[in-house]
Amino acid sequence: MPLHLLKVAVGISEPAQLATVQQGRRHVVDGREVVYGYTKRMPTRRDDLIDGGSIFWVIRHVILVRQPILDMFMVTDEDGDTYCRLLYDPELTAVEARPLRAFQGWRYLDPDAAPRDLGAASESDLPAHLQQELRALGLL
Repeated sequence: MPLHLLKVAVGISEPAQLATVQQGRRHVVDGREVVYGYTKRMPTRRDDLIDGGSIFWVIRHVILVRQPILDMFMVTDEDGDTYCRLLYDPELTAVEARPLRAFQGWRYLDPDAAPRDLGAASESDLPAHLQQELRALGLL
């Protein structure tokens, strides 16, 4: 069964900004376009994560988008430091906004607890903070 990750998008204020930042992290691996991500340690449940899992991005204390995880592996840089490189699908998918308390690093997210998809993040006509406020008021 696939498993997901939760990760705070530090310094990002809305999904469109995340997409813009990730433009500079795109690479072609084995003929497929991917986005690189990094974390210090390899998640222990790697096989569950790459078996259909996604990373759910927390933006301004709200889960707003998800991105499929394609692979992850340990790498060593020029200075001899090791870290885990994650490969994401470049497509960001908007999800039902869900507030979340602050946390550091990443957390596992059970598929049953994952917010449902709303469609492509770029399809939204309203900024993320307005969507969140309207949902809190029960208008969306």
